[in-house]
Amino acid sequence: MKPIAIVGIVLIVLGAAGLVYGGITYTHTKNVVDMGPLQVNVDDKEHIPVPPIAGGVASAIGIVFLFVGRRGLPRGRTV
Repeated sequence: MKPIAIVGIVLIVLGAAGLVYGGITYTHTKNVVDMGPLQVNVDDKEHIPVPPIAGGVASAIGIVFLFVGRRGLPRGRTV
């Protein structure tokens, strides 16, 4: 399989995930109190929104890359 087809598949998967989940959520721990043996930590959840249009565009570009990777470029053209 050609590398451009693999990139196309990755873009399709990432675009679909962006459409389904609507963003990326991650958790990081903050140390609030640290007094000797007493420690208080807080887990903060952060959300980075991904617009649906970005997921759709990534999927569309991935489909184009997949077809170009499967068929190849027309003869006489080089990259």
